[in-house]
Amino acid sequence: MKLIVAPAPHAHSGDSVRKNMLNVIIALMPAFIVAMIAFGWGAVITTAVSVCSCVLFEWLICKFLMKERSHVGDLSAVLTGLLLAFNLPCNLPLWIVVLGALVAIGVGKMSFGGLGQNPFNPALVGRVFLLISFPVQMTTWPRPLGFSGSYLDAETAATPLYTLKNAIKAGDSSILDELPTLWDSFSGMIGGSLGEVSAIALLIGFVYLLCTKTITWHIPVSIILTVSLFAVVFAAIAGLPVCTFLGTTLCAGGLMLGAIYMATDYVTSPMTHCGQIVYGIGIGLIVMIIRCWGAYPEGMSFAILIMNAVTPLLNMYIHPKRFGEKKK
Repeated sequence: MKLIVAPAPHAHSGDSVRKNMLNVIIALMPAFIVAMIAFGWGAVITTAVSVCSCVLFEWLICKFLMKERSHVGDLSAVLTGLLLAFNLPCNLPLWIVVLGALVAIGVGKMSFGGLGQNPFNPALVGRVFLLISFPVQMTTWPRPLGFSGSYLDAETAATPLYTLKNAIKAGDSSILDELPTLWDSFSGMIGGSLGEVSAIALLIGFVYLLCTKTITWHIPVSIILTVSLFAVVFAAIAGLPVCTFLGTTLCAGGLMLGAIYMATDYVTSPMTHCGQIVYGIGIGLIVMIIRCWGAYPEGMSFAILIMNAVTPLLNMYIHPKRFGEKKK
């Protein structure tokens, strides 16, 4: 009989990388459906190109550069492509989408050795690269027109966060009258990237992820509570309507997408619940600092990447006690 000696744990929970990735993909489907309703063929084309490009680049890098078996079957490249597409305008030129996928997979993931070894979220690496390299194209947001709109000639519109930013700069609360209603922001009939438009669809996916125990509540809730507290205090000090400022801050932009689906990435987030709460608080603070005083109206991508870099320190100083270790 062959004796296999391996470190603990020896019991298998039934989880796998493929299963967890599939759960996240399923959770994103309500938001994808809303994006299709809002942006029509632009949402379908951008998402398809992003996903196919990520899968292709990972297969090519594994086969010809790393000389190892491809891991595209674990669906991690599919999820990266989907999340990258959710961070892009639906009318972005397709060659820019392909370039973003190359950076996300080639630089953000495979250059560190592949899944499980990347210190930064690959989709956000691709998104930030495109934002810095092509700021005009990446901040030209289409107006929701459904399938009646043209992919190449979509009407553009200012996002709620741009309006919010202008009100903060001018110190004029009357500018907030230009904001869409909170229901529009919550349901998804606003301008923005594919995954930013519908907070309610993202929250439906959040409930699914919690029910399947794919993620825990610690990171998303700590981010949202931190942002909410900061928004209430800032609005009160700045003399802006608290409810309008808070509602737009929570429902518009990439807050929900980032907090639920990107900050919770297993590889780039802390291992312990206490560390995850600290991590979430840090993301929330950085997001609001950038939104209120930074050059960009949105700061979720930068906040998550910054805290990704802090994750090793959090794992070093906030870790569970070893089994049998005595309290000091």
